Amino acid sequence: MSLGLVLGSVLTLAGLVLLTVAVLGARGALGRNRLVGIKTPATLQSDAAFAVAHRAAAVPLAAAAGVAIVGGVVLLAGTVGALGWIVLAVATVGMLVLAGIGGLVGDRAAVAVVNAPPEPVAACAGSCAGCELVAGCRGSI
Repeated sequence: MSLGLVLGSVLTLAGLVLLTVAVLGARGALGRNRLVGIKTPATLQSDAAFAVAHRAAAVPLAAAAGVAIVGGVVLLAGTVGALGWIVLAVATVGMLVLAGIGGLVGDRAAVAVVNAPPEPVAACAGSCAGCELVAGCRGSI
């Protein structure tokens, strides 16, 4: 078994995993878990933060997947010598940089969700019966 075949297969498999995470994250179908996805304290705080992080990171993760898959396929096609090593290096570095950018974007989106101010609660929702706000709730009687 040649080294190019092994490295091309590993790179292609990594790209397919990244593509799966990107597609599931963009669709909101990737539930919060500890196995796959962006793992930061902010993304693991809530389901909403996890979903927003993966939706925000979907494009960079898909780009990382594309770089890895193309590099892996080129290696599987039989690229040999110095060109094979250059393809491997460019594809691996490109995949890692784009995946890192995706993680950074996702973490920032999750932090924004976690640090968002709570929704204001109305002082009176019109259901009070005996408080001093009853006149304001029902208008003038």
